[in-house]
Amino acid sequence: MIFQSRISKSAVAATVVLLALNVAHAQPAGKEAAAASKEFTPEVGQAGKDVVWVPTPQTLVNKLLDMTKLTPKDILYDLGSGDGRTVITAAKRGARAYGIEYNPDMVELSKRNAAIEGVSDKATFEKADIFESDFSKATVITLFLLPSLNMKLRPTLLNMKAGTRVAANSFDMGDWKPDQTARVEGDCGAWCTAYLWIVPAKVEGAWKSANGELTLKQEFQVISGTLRIGDKSLAISNGKLDGERIAFSVGAVQYSGRVNGDSIEGISNAGTAKTPWNARRSK
Repeated sequence: MIFQSRISKSAVAATVVLLALNVAHAQPAGKEAAAASKEFTPEVGQAGKDVVWVPTPQTLVNKLLDMTKLTPKDILYDLGSGDGRTVITAAKRGARAYGIEYNPDMVELSKRNAAIEGVSDKATFEKADIFESDFSKATVITLFLLPSLNMKLRPTLLNMKAGTRVAANSFDMGDWKPDQTARVEGDCGAWCTAYLWIVPAKVEGAWKSANGELTLKQEFQVISGTLRIGDKSLAISNGKLDGERIAFSVGAVQYSGRVNGDSIEGISNAGTAKTPWNARRSK
């Protein structure tokens, strides 16, 4: 996986020394892939177009994919795919996987690694700029980028289909807090934190329901607001989005459901009484 950064030459040198001690021993997916290419052998810290390359240890690759709950029905895109290990691992789990990588030598190396691992039919690699590429059909995104690049990608990620899973190595998305965080040990000597975000549905605004008029405010996956019933305005608490799934409480009543564009269908739960509940976005 490519570790993309805009750092000075001195910072690159310091980073390479540190990371070479910690992660240079990390192996590509599969034992044979270490000798994938006689023509090109990548080096930890090698420079490219505003990037240096640091491989993600296989232990962390596995954790990232575990956190996304990857299935054969998924379409995964790895942004900055390096030697192809994340894409190859996803393909070996049955998913259709794509790697976007700027360095053409790494792209060809990845293709050879995929062939060695027997997943060329499911693992595809493209020489391209991640900021100029269309990965809108992805259900899972993986990346290992610096915070500044994550932030540059964040608007695009937030506009993807609700429920898309985004998994990142070590660096976060600013005030878009992760839905899940984990650390790994084993072969991971540095950059060993895995983050997961689930792209939330867009629900901010006014909604009408038989229960009253719902006004929602949204900050990524966290929601707040009010439910107006007659002349009473009741505050929403514990508001949360998990992709298309929405949940919040109004007093002792718990609401849950699924967002589908301009409608929400779900259940309201008041103690032991469960009642169907729905709302439509006000025009």
